[in-house]
Amino acid sequence: MRTTPEKLSAALKRGLAPVYLLSGAEPLTQGEAGDAIRAAARAAGFTEREVFFIERANGGPWDDIFASCQAMSLFAARRVVEIRIPASKPGTEGARALQELVRVAGPDLILLVTTGELDWTTRKTSWVQALDNAGVWVDAAVPALAQYPAWLQQRAAGEGVELDEEALALLAQQTEGNLLAAVQELRKLALNGVRRAGAAEVLAAGAQSSRFDVAQLGEAVLRGDAPRALRVLAGLRAEGVETPLVLWSVWQELRMLWITLVPGAPVPVFSRHKELVPQAASRLRPLGRAFFARLDLQMAQVDLIAKGRRHGNAWDALAMVVAEFASGRPVLDAGAAAA
Repeated sequence: MRTTPEKLSAALKRGLAPVYLLSGAEPLTQGEAGDAIRAAARAAGFTEREVFFIERANGGPWDDIFASCQAMSLFAARRVVEIRIPASKPGTEGARALQELVRVAGPDLILLVTTGELDWTTRKTSWVQALDNAGVWVDAAVPALAQYPAWLQQRAAGEGVELDEEALALLAQQTEGNLLAAVQELRKLALNGVRRAGAAEVLAAGAQSSRFDVAQLGEAVLRGDAPRALRVLAGLRAEGVETPLVLWSVWQELRMLWITLVPGAPVPVFSRHKELVPQAASRLRPLGRAFFARLDLQMAQVDLIAKGRRHGNAWDALAMVVAEFASGRPVLDAGAAAA
């Protein structure tokens, strides 16, 4: 039976299966699923656990695994035998062994097999099908981009934190493709006593351990202080602040200016420096809408680089955007940083 990490809890409440296959590219949810299975097994009296690693496709301690599984006696403790296959390829010998081990698993022995992501051809192999048919297959896939905000909101609720629309958008952009980082940020908010989080709280939590603050970058950009903006940007980079967080902060200031210069635009935005917007708008208004459209396009390119969808150095490209935004003068197309 195939299921997801989110639905595993309900499956475990219905009873333990003799076989579990944990696969997927997402270490956070895969690890949590493994912990849930072990906890349920301990509660059911499976007090012993052995772990075996298959380091290469053609080879492995299969004889030792069989000996462990078959060493059961009337007085032996119930046990969980884990087989971890990081490369997801057990080889011919391993594939045959796994199919035989399925028949050994039962009321006193749980077989837990953990692999990495399984491609479509591996999913159709006999050993995967044997494990699936004999028990539960938990596929820990990375949430699709369209479903990621809902996943974040659900995890936030589990931490006792409610995210508003701006906070959810910021956290989604900041942590896309890194669920562990997302959970860490949510737990940081919870530990700080935040129960209802907006973008300000998410920004503060993300920067609380840094000497430089993304808010300082936005302020320097709006004041037109390009040298300071670049110094703050370099500091954020040196301190390991995530590129999407910095990009989002700068983009929000751009949106605020855009809305100021386009009367009647009813789009709500978050800015920590609304008092600086009129001054910045007066300074940049003569450059026209083309200037803002150019910056918006460059920021989109930086976002693609940061997410690995385009070649280049995201920090270098972002520095060009920041310099141009603050100075009001074209520096170099951010796309050149991808060359």
